[in-house]
Amino acid sequence: MSRPRVLLADDHKVVAQGLKSLLSADFELAGVVADGPAMVEAAMTLAPDVVVADVSMPLLSGIDALDAMRQRGLAIPVVFLTMHNEPGYARRALRAGAAAYVLKLAAPEELVQAIRVALDGGTFVSPALARAVFAVNEHAVPGDSAHAVALTPRQREIVRLLADGLSAKEIARKLDLSSRTVESHKYQIMETLGAKSSAELIRVAIRHGIVDP
Repeated sequence: MSRPRVLLADDHKVVAQGLKSLLSADFELAGVVADGPAMVEAAMTLAPDVVVADVSMPLLSGIDALDAMRQRGLAIPVVFLTMHNEPGYARRALRAGAAAYVLKLAAPEELVQAIRVALDGGTFVSPALARAVFAVNEHAVPGDSAHAVALTPRQREIVRLLADGLSAKEIARKLDLSSRTVESHKYQIMETLGAKSSAELIRVAIRHGIVDP
């Protein structure tokens, strides 16, 4: 079975080399570029399965490069790996169509997980940022309605299936996702709603009308 092909976009050579070593066991390297326009061009010509890019790059930022990709009709998932830990950056990236937003200070395993979630059609945000990123009002109390409406349609669907008693594996089969992606969604939903357990997650979802009692 062929391995997923990854395009790396980072203007720091040391970081790019480290990423190549980190990802080589699970992924095939499609190419390495060092600026935004090159990222767009390489995405068009190399047709990788996923792009791992920095937010800050010369000539064109990673987010603007993603915009350019989408304008050209490229649906390749983009995973941002960045030092920017401000929720505003992550929200902007997700609005532009990013599949994942991972902090460079996070554990290496987090990037691999984010890439797999992106390849499965899911969305991943570093847990350290997730609650702030998905909260409509950052000053809202965890579990209140502002956090509830911040859930994506996919997350709401997963919550409803969890409330129906389905396991992560069963949900994965039903939605044609991997179990890993479903578990990642579940974790981020719990982070967003401030739930500490699956039972509390369902109670909060019922309280805000996400699922029927």
